[in-house]
Amino acid sequence: MAEMTLIGAIREAMDEELARDERVFITGEDVGPRGGVFRATIGLYDKYGPNRVIDSPLAELSIVGIGIGAALAGMRPICEIQFADFIHPAFNQIVNEAARMYYRSNGDWTVPMVIRAPYGGGIGGGLYHSQSVEAFFAHTPGLKVVVPSNPADAKGLLKAAVRDPNPVLMFEPKKGYRLIKGDVPEGDYTTPIGPANVTREGTDLTAYAYGMMHYYTLQAAEMVAEQDGISVEVVDIRTLNPLDKDTILNSFKKTSKALIVYEDNRFLGYGAEIAAILADEGFEWMDGPIRRLAGPDVPGVPFSHPLQEHFMPNPEKIAAAMRELAAY
Repeated sequence: MAEMTLIGAIREAMDEELARDERVFITGEDVGPRGGVFRATIGLYDKYGPNRVIDSPLAELSIVGIGIGAALAGMRPICEIQFADFIHPAFNQIVNEAARMYYRSNGDWTVPMVIRAPYGGGIGGGLYHSQSVEAFFAHTPGLKVVVPSNPADAKGLLKAAVRDPNPVLMFEPKKGYRLIKGDVPEGDYTTPIGPANVTREGTDLTAYAYGMMHYYTLQAAEMVAEQDGISVEVVDIRTLNPLDKDTILNSFKKTSKALIVYEDNRFLGYGAEIAAILADEGFEWMDGPIRRLAGPDVPGVPFSHPLQEHFMPNPEKIAAAMRELAAY
């Protein structure tokens, strides 16, 4: 084991996959000599050269479109979108082309590509550098969507995504890039796409989260355990599509109460699907309302730091929601 930051684990995953498979290449804005705006690819241009770490034009539609074409031709592209907020010009390519290619060709064509994008708020980025867009894409059959919450999973999920025969979107919590640290196994390994992970055992209620919100939810669970004696089970969703319903339902059956935490707007956010599954398939175990804690329904995360803090869920807000639900 070696301790790494989230961004360090992502960089190491790309480094190892570039070395392992000559079909793998990276393309995106400033990913070459600069190493990307978050330095995710720093050093890879010098190591692998301009034919495998390719600076793209400022055109997300082209980044993804070129990736799709290369994947259809047998390559394994890793396409970086500089911020998830900028992914929308490529929406048609992702949803209408990459996601549907296998289905429309009756399995004759696959699109083995990865699209990486930092998402989420909390860094003072304002409206256009703080968005959570995962619900748009998790809704689409044919796309796999993963969101790591720790360095070990970040590395393992990215390596699994590169090797997957179909398109995978990996949304990375940018606030956690250097804040979240953890042990990463040595050697070659993958984290399977699909299974959720119970990261904390508990008996009084289950909290479901992913990405940065999972990191905060674990902190909140420790707070209420120490201060209030409340035992919270925490489930890291990790893969948003395909969703691990078995782990979600088994935990709910155990605790009978559910809190779902995500930082996107609450209305029709990803957590609404988890709530619907629990209500539909776990009704007989329910011992309280299914609660969601999310961002408010405003057009974006404000630039003002006090307003940003008002928008963002944090450990204190999550702990308060846990206490309220446990007391129901």
